[in-house]
Amino acid sequence: MVEELVAAGAALASVGAVYAMSAARVVKQYERGVVLRLGKLRSGVRGPGFTMIVPFVDRLQKVNMQIVTMPVPGQEGITRDNVTVRVDAVVYFKVVSAADAVIQVEDYRFAVSQMAQTSLRSIIGKSELDDLLSNREKLNQGLELMIDSPAVEWGVSIDRVEIKDVSLPETMKRSMARQAEADRERRARVINADAELQASKKLAEAAGVMSEQPAALQLRLLQTVVAVAAEKNSTLVLPFPVELLRFLERSQQPQQQPQPQQQPQPQVAAPVPQAYQAYQAHQEHQPSAEKQQSLPGSQQPSGPSQEPSVQAQQLLAQWQQSMQEQLPPVEAPLDPDFGGSKSGQD
Repeated sequence: MVEELVAAGAALASVGAVYAMSAARVVKQYERGVVLRLGKLRSGVRGPGFTMIVPFVDRLQKVNMQIVTMPVPGQEGITRDNVTVRVDAVVYFKVVSAADAVIQVEDYRFAVSQMAQTSLRSIIGKSELDDLLSNREKLNQGLELMIDSPAVEWGVSIDRVEIKDVSLPETMKRSMARQAEADRERRARVINADAELQASKKLAEAAGVMSEQPAALQLRLLQTVVAVAAEKNSTLVLPFPVELLRFLERSQQPQQQPQPQQQPQPQVAAPVPQAYQAYQAHQEHQPSAEKQQSLPGSQQPSGPSQEPSVQAQQLLAQWQQSMQEQLPPVEAPLDPDFGGSKSGQD
């Protein structure tokens, strides 16, 4: 009898242990438990910790209350200014009502994902390309409102929505690059023109000051030369001042004027034709007998006719001497009777 009672107690304890093990549940801190008894929702939501349910009667469903990070697949669309883009986004949400997340929607994660993709396509069609690239904060707020409106009924709260990336076609990228380059070049030209204007004003003021003191220009030139020569990587060509060149030109003018007088050719060439013409004129006025007597080397009679012959002979000697100075030396000497024979032929 005692053995039967011990066996029955052991069997009852075993059944109780099995029941307790099947009824015991543990809910984690970041979870909430929703109990359905015979398919009907229990009013109370089980909190974190140890809890018991009725085996084979109750069904406990745990709901994660943490913030869920869900990436939205890239969606292609056409913007309001007819540009094809591909936009990626990410959604941050959490469950605020565990019972509604279990009862109101079959799978709240899938529902939020589909709603995010639909809202993202709608935002792309309503926005322009510049808004997608530069005004993302406003688009994120609009996208969050579009997803949060139906998600409230599901017991889900949208924490935030962020647009991750906007992919553009290669042609559009090149066009935008050219536009940005042209804009930067325009600004660079404007800045350079403004700098030139300011520099020209300062240079005009400096020129006015230097015009009062010409030595200041020379000092500035020397300072520039010193600055260039300090690097020792270039060839320096130092220009001479115009005043220095003019001074050298004036100093050379007195030396250049006597040079034409030192040349012998213009001084010797002038008397040669004069002596020869005078000799011919003298021979033409003499009679034939006197011409023969005036020839060099012939016997000249004494008398009053000797004076013109001596004068003609002196003129001829001057002419021959001038010719010898002008002509180069030759082996054969000139015939002294050359003028007389020629005059006889004449």
